[in-house]
Amino acid sequence: MTDGDDAAARSADQPGFVLTTPSGGRFHFDPGALCLELLTTGGPGPYARYEALHRPADLAAWLPPSRLRLPADAIRISPAELTAARTLRDALWRLATARAHGGTGEPTDYAVLNRAAEHPPLVPRIAPDGTAAAPLPADGAQLASTLARDAIALLTGPYADRIRECGGHNCQLVFVDTSRPGRRRWCSMERCGNRHKVRALRARRESEEAPAAPSTGLSPGPSAGPDSGRAQADPPSESMA
Repeated sequence: MTDGDDAAARSADQPGFVLTTPSGGRFHFDPGALCLELLTTGGPGPYARYEALHRPADLAAWLPPSRLRLPADAIRISPAELTAARTLRDALWRLATARAHGGTGEPTDYAVLNRAAEHPPLVPRIAPDGTAAAPLPADGAQLASTLARDAIALLTGPYADRIRECGGHNCQLVFVDTSRPGRRRWCSMERCGNRHKVRALRARRESEEAPAAPSTGLSPGPSAGPDSGRAQADPPSESMA
């Protein structure tokens, strides 16, 4: 099994998505909340180049790997509902990023969430075998309502101050840290966490291999002071400086 296949297998067993980097690498990313999973499909401004929701079928294809775990054909999505879903996503991008940096966001973006949440959400159902079942025929407005309500619960809940942006260089993925210690820094240890460790190791090795300052070869002359009969103390080591 290749690394990509292994990542895909893990993704099927746990929440999150297998994302592909511009260089073709693959890694598992769990944003920690349903609403934040939508942010993997693109976003406003500089994130528009990553847009993945071009057709209603694209949003439908997002359903199976999401926390909803719904079949792609479980929800009817119209072009207008797709546009509304993108608007909701972009508002959530701005709000989550603002919260990650200690801000609160703009009232207009909160209004987008509230309008979407006004619609009835998806109705949960259970199958005869005890597993989650696809909802009754639903539409894109219900999907958007479910996502908006999840976002509101996140932004007003106990983990609101744990919404973070990945600490990796040039990585803007947003997640909520639900771990008990609350010290998550990376979108994924497979990617940014590992890259940070490699850079830190390389910097440490380069520091250790740096040539020492050349010696002048001159010995200090005898001291004329009262301590002239004592041996000079060794200079402090660099680790003590």
